Amino acid sequence: MKDLRLFISDIDGTLTRSDKTISPAVIEAVHRLDAAGVPFTLISARPPSGILWIAETLGLTRPIGAFNGGTIVQPDGTVLSSELVPGDVARQVLALIDRPNVTIWLFSQGRWIAQRPDAHYDDRERKSANQEPIYDANLDSYADSVDKIVAVSDDHDMLADLEAIVDRAVGTRATVGRSQLYYLDITATRANKGDGVLALAHAFGVDPGQVAVIGDQRNDMPMFRKAGLSIAMGQGPVEVREAADHVTASNDEDGVAQAIDSILLPIAALRGK
Repeated sequence: MKDLRLFISDIDGTLTRSDKTISPAVIEAVHRLDAAGVPFTLISARPPSGILWIAETLGLTRPIGAFNGGTIVQPDGTVLSSELVPGDVARQVLALIDRPNVTIWLFSQGRWIAQRPDAHYDDRERKSANQEPIYDANLDSYADSVDKIVAVSDDHDMLADLEAIVDRAVGTRATVGRSQLYYLDITATRANKGDGVLALAHAFGVDPGQVAVIGDQRNDMPMFRKAGLSIAMGQGPVEVREAADHVTASNDEDGVAQAIDSILLPIAALRGK
């Protein structure tokens, strides 16, 4: 990459540590990059409510990508664009993933609706989504306004099999993929991080080839393919690390800060030379 104009970061497992906090070292590195003339923004499977506080912490003022980039939102909460799962697809997916060892979540119109309480994963999602769940077993009633459906399970092998089943069933009518080993996400067709990077690049008025991205999971790989430069987190799966141009330290070792200082700032320094 010769011309860096935008840096886009995933959040969970990338920007945040395992305890969902952002270290001072990462915040300071983001500010150094901004001072060098390279804006920073976010893309995540999280809903806007789970991203806006991070944008505020980092002092961001320009568009960010929620629901894998399917929803582009300003840091003040103004939604610029959104992609919804078609109602018939949502109903089909809900039927396919309704299993005894799966808890279903649905995100719709700013709300997190959970099929039933889950003592372990509810607490985790409260931190990520920054809101309380609404418990309602009748998820079909929300099917015409779905931003994201999540199948939640600690049976990782079963969830991998379910991912293949759902993917075959919906084809190109939705995006299907795990954001974590225990979360299977279903979003709109264009609500994937590859198209999300293109949408953010357009919002910032830059070419995708001028964009650097960083992430840790398989759902980050589509943005690796669209951006001019890709960076994987050190703790990411082998296939994710092999798909990236560079590998940095883990999220608990402030890998984003390391990537900014060792990879991106040297590129930014070359602009104008």
